[in-house]
Amino acid sequence: MRRLIKPLALLALLGIGGFLVVASCLYLYLSPKLPSVEELKEIELQIPLRIYSQDLKVIAEFGEKKRSPVSFDEIPQPMIDAFLAAEDDGFFEHSGIAVTGLLRAAGELITTGRIRSGGSTITMQVARNFFLSNRQEFTRKFNEILLAFKIEEGLTKQEILSLYTNKIYFGNRAYGIGAAANVYYGKKLNQLTLAESAMIAGLPKAPSSYNPIANPERALIRRNWILKRMLSLDNITEEQYQVALQEPDRASYHGSISELSAAYVAEMVRQQVVDKFGLKAYTEGYSAITTIDSTMQKQGLSAVQIGILAYDQRHGYRGPEETAVAEEEWPELLSKTLTFGTLEPVIVSDVADDRLWVLNRSGDIEELNWLDGLKDLRLYKTVNARSAPITSALDLFSRGDLIRIIRRDDGSPTLAQMPEVQAALVALNPQDGAIRTLVGGFDFRHSRFNRVTQALRQPGSNFKPFIYAAALNSGFTPASIINDAPVVFNDKNLEDMWRPENDGGKFYGPTRLREALYRSRNMVSIRLLRRMGIDRTLEGLQAFGFDTGDMPIDLSLALGSHALTPLKVASAYNIIANGGYSVSPYVLDTVIDRDGNIIYQATPKTLCNSCETDTVDSAIKPAALTAGQSNTDAKAYSAAVNQVDMQLEELLNSLADESIAEEERKSLEVIKRALQQRPTDEAAKPRADRVVNKQTAFLIDSMLKDVITRGTGVKAKVLKRTDLAGKTGTTNGPRDAWFSGYSPHLTVTTWVGFDNNSKIGRNEYGGSAALPIWIDFARQALEGKPDIERPQPDGIVMVKIDAKTGKRVAPNQSGIFEFFRTENVPELIGGETLPGGAVNSLPDDLF
Repeated sequence: MRRLIKPLALLALLGIGGFLVVASCLYLYLSPKLPSVEELKEIELQIPLRIYSQDLKVIAEFGEKKRSPVSFDEIPQPMIDAFLAAEDDGFFEHSGIAVTGLLRAAGELITTGRIRSGGSTITMQVARNFFLSNRQEFTRKFNEILLAFKIEEGLTKQEILSLYTNKIYFGNRAYGIGAAANVYYGKKLNQLTLAESAMIAGLPKAPSSYNPIANPERALIRRNWILKRMLSLDNITEEQYQVALQEPDRASYHGSISELSAAYVAEMVRQQVVDKFGLKAYTEGYSAITTIDSTMQKQGLSAVQIGILAYDQRHGYRGPEETAVAEEEWPELLSKTLTFGTLEPVIVSDVADDRLWVLNRSGDIEELNWLDGLKDLRLYKTVNARSAPITSALDLFSRGDLIRIIRRDDGSPTLAQMPEVQAALVALNPQDGAIRTLVGGFDFRHSRFNRVTQALRQPGSNFKPFIYAAALNSGFTPASIINDAPVVFNDKNLEDMWRPENDGGKFYGPTRLREALYRSRNMVSIRLLRRMGIDRTLEGLQAFGFDTGDMPIDLSLALGSHALTPLKVASAYNIIANGGYSVSPYVLDTVIDRDGNIIYQATPKTLCNSCETDTVDSAIKPAALTAGQSNTDAKAYSAAVNQVDMQLEELLNSLADESIAEEERKSLEVIKRALQQRPTDEAAKPRADRVVNKQTAFLIDSMLKDVITRGTGVKAKVLKRTDLAGKTGTTNGPRDAWFSGYSPHLTVTTWVGFDNNSKIGRNEYGGSAALPIWIDFARQALEGKPDIERPQPDGIVMVKIDAKTGKRVAPNQSGIFEFFRTENVPELIGGETLPGGAVNSLPDDLF
């Protein structure tokens, strides 16, 4: 035995010496190729593009990797303990490697040729995740060891753990614990329970196998093992262990951190940011601030969805979405069927003569009695016809039917269905064109087609104000008389003989332009365009931003035959709303990088309300300034115009609120610092150009106010405001219903129709389908905002005229008052000058 000791000792020494020589050689070979620890300190994690409203509500995130970086101080202690129990319980004691783990890995490599258990500490995983590949080779493992030593020398344990928890992959595109907490539980880190923390800590080892959504049973075993480890390491008490062990897991996919439903806006902004900055926009942690007002956006979405469902209800029930679904398939079908808008899927579990019982997603049975949408329920036959009301639920519904419900304010269900009709709404700031609200359809997930920006639809009578404005600019007056009478046109630009008529087929004879507009008389518009001439009219339309190159050069233009998007229509109305200034619509206001630098800032042309002078004319001002009253109204107006800035300031001040999670607070602080760099001097902004003279803008505004007070938009009087103006629109069929209206605070266009351009029904008009949506939105959007009277500009006078002839009458004679340009004031009846000056002296047959 003694003889063997020396040879064995010598062999051991040779082995150790050989190992040291090989290790030294490897070190000398690999060490120069290793990255420096400084690179770790300077590395930038991939952070997705985040889109915000103007008042900093999160709208959406875009990027392959969802990540919300956190500092070590922001990680709750139970989460730290769970990770250490799962991955490296000796993390705070070792110097970067765990010898036992490495010996185990070495043994596996010798016996199987592969490393199965890993043997990596958290420090080694940081080295691998940041700098090395995942291939399990000896040289890579040796690199891990060397780099782990360097990391331990250059970084604190807290910095290492923070790098690890922010970099590691957790499945479902979530990188880092901040993103994992949101993706799986829809929570911030500080809101997670002990059991949820343990579940997340178990994911890095195998994000697919231990995924609580895809493999809940295996994930639960892994979670419970980690909890047992935490107990054995004295991280938790027996009582905490038992409570966490009994907690059911409620993980589900939370794909978005959205605080505001504005998916159509998010997609518009995503495209714009990527166009400006390329694909790096998805990974550089950019924050895109939009012009969207979060409160208005919620109101707009609600108004559109309510309006669509109201239309749908007027036209009858089309039946269940699916029938005779086998009972064993109910849970899977409900989980796969999306909720669109407020429409929840449910399955009929039983039917009685006067009620239904339905199964919801939560597995609960709810009752729909006769008053929950069954009473007076009529079946859809055609767009113009419905059946008689059903007399029994048994006639229509059966067990296994998939149907939809909506919930009342008290949570109780009522019958509904997926609508086929669509609608759109867009609201603009008259001062600079900022898009405050944009709703491109019923639900983005149901249809990604953005009807505000992409749907080219005929505006019908919604287009008439621009024809009239061109006429007013050419010498016509609101009192000019045009004959509302039938006529047949043999227009070479139209395929056949054209016999236009008014809605209802009636004609009313000589009519003042004002009345013709608020009553939407088609024949007057056609005759007016004929008198104006196509070329002169097209030239006048260019002032409202229309591209007239592809407009029809025939008289159908008077009835809005040229297809336009709702955004283009709203933009044109915005010029009337602000008194004649050209402002372009925009939705992307600011882009800020991860360091708080503004890398893009919109510079829209803007009306200057605080400027003492204007090159042409000041913007609309409160009546108080022109009527010699106090400046109180002016101050109120200024406050209203700058409402968004005040909202932003209020939100930023709320950073002191302790309920805001630390990671969210950090993001908002970065944005706050960046926004404070922006110039606040209104006079420094690019000035909007006047494109419509102030007299014409005043006259057309006055005429459009009558649409609300006595015309086709009279329903809007329910809002009890004096500063509203607008116009309805309905196209042939009818196929489209429109309402565009404004106050000095806001310009809003709404549209209703089918994407396939089919008819919407003979009883559907702009005033019945689109206007209610507009009213519902405006009621909330304008709440608390002061009425603003448009001041009468120089060059405009009010004159008493005869309502039938439009001629001026003596003060002691009966008549109505009308606005005129000073150069177009008619003489008294019997004089030589008629209303509209030389225009009305032309032959009657031209009108």
